[in-house]
Amino acid sequence: MEKNEHILSTRRFLPMFLTQFFGALNDNVYKQALLLVITYGLIQQSGSISTLNNLAALLFILPYFIFSATAGQIADKYERSFLVRSIKILEIVIMLIATAGFLLGNLWILLFALFLMGTHSTFFGPIKYAILPEILKPNELMSGNALFQSGTSIAILAGMILGGIVIYASAGNLLWISLTVTIIAIIGWLCSRFILRQNTTATDLTVDWHFFRTSFQTMRYARSLPLIFLILLGNSWYWFYGATYLTQIPQLTQQNLHGSEHVVSLLLTLFSVGIGVGSLLCRKIGGTEVNIKMVPFGAIGLTVFAVYLAASLAFIPERSGDFIGISEMFSLGGAYWHVMIAITLLGISGGFYIVPLYAMMQAYAPRSHRARVVAANNIFNAIFMVSSAIFSIIILSVLKIDIKILFCITAVLSAMFSIWLLLRLKPLVASTKTSLED
Repeated sequence: MEKNEHILSTRRFLPMFLTQFFGALNDNVYKQALLLVITYGLIQQSGSISTLNNLAALLFILPYFIFSATAGQIADKYERSFLVRSIKILEIVIMLIATAGFLLGNLWILLFALFLMGTHSTFFGPIKYAILPEILKPNELMSGNALFQSGTSIAILAGMILGGIVIYASAGNLLWISLTVTIIAIIGWLCSRFILRQNTTATDLTVDWHFFRTSFQTMRYARSLPLIFLILLGNSWYWFYGATYLTQIPQLTQQNLHGSEHVVSLLLTLFSVGIGVGSLLCRKIGGTEVNIKMVPFGAIGLTVFAVYLAASLAFIPERSGDFIGISEMFSLGGAYWHVMIAITLLGISGGFYIVPLYAMMQAYAPRSHRARVVAANNIFNAIFMVSSAIFSIIILSVLKIDIKILFCITAVLSAMFSIWLLLRLKPLVASTKTSLED
């Protein structure tokens, strides 16, 4: 019998893990490269940098609203290994379009390619999470999700770093970033060719191509499953919370820490590493059985360490002159160390919180509707992330409230939501387990 610790070396799991990893890597290499191209004016553009960056963020998330429900139907109807390979071929085509944008210096082609990458991720999402319960045994599901979350965190971090390195090292020659994203897409497609053929679960399903109607129907279906709906709300709250903090890290670094862009990268790295560590520890501490034991610990950490971060920022001394770098930040110690520790612990808490919820979503979703449940999850995630942006704008820009207060408000909201969620979730999980055993 295969041991859980070795699922990463199995033909069942490894090709899917690598396909997901290189997809997330390419997303972030391309997004980071585009951000730097816009910020440093490496191609001709019209409009402010801030407007273009926000437009780019909107274009990437917009497909989740439009196409998620249809993507879920397709993932339930058709054989999933074939779908993954087809989507990976589409990624190669998208990167060739991006290459044309880079080489022609056309920002609108690059933004169109970004929208297509968001569409690619939208169609891949329901497949990758619906496929895990098919390729893994029940006692491997927690391990699989932990590895998926850890791999995604590493891919996001590596993508941001690689995108920056290629742009800076190429000294304005955008051929190199074009080659980079195209090669990564090809590697992802090669990995997808080794994914085992899957059983289809709803071959008689008729795909509804009316995107908005399908989205409402998918959300309504998720709402009809009380346990699943609560799990999706828990997942989406995590994305609201994470987006609130990650979006503010550049501003926090510049205004509160008086740090350079390298300090921004350091803090993002600490947060990503924290999520990866928390995801792996979640499986080690919580066990292999799908359960919610670690969710309360994650919820407590998301509240306590948010307050810890806000308190640490209050003790950062006022500075003038040049922005500090990473080495100076480490040498200053004191409150700076506390900020770094708090951000790392927030990431670890996030891993504790999200891994069990994703495993529960896969384990308890009806097999015939599993991909559509994941699609509903993606729609709710997108809604909560947009709500996070509006919430932060109101707090910081409209009400002119300090960023430390924003963190404290978010911490209090997180505590209130988590208490409500766990009080509702525990009895439903217990009754569902009992019915499954019977």
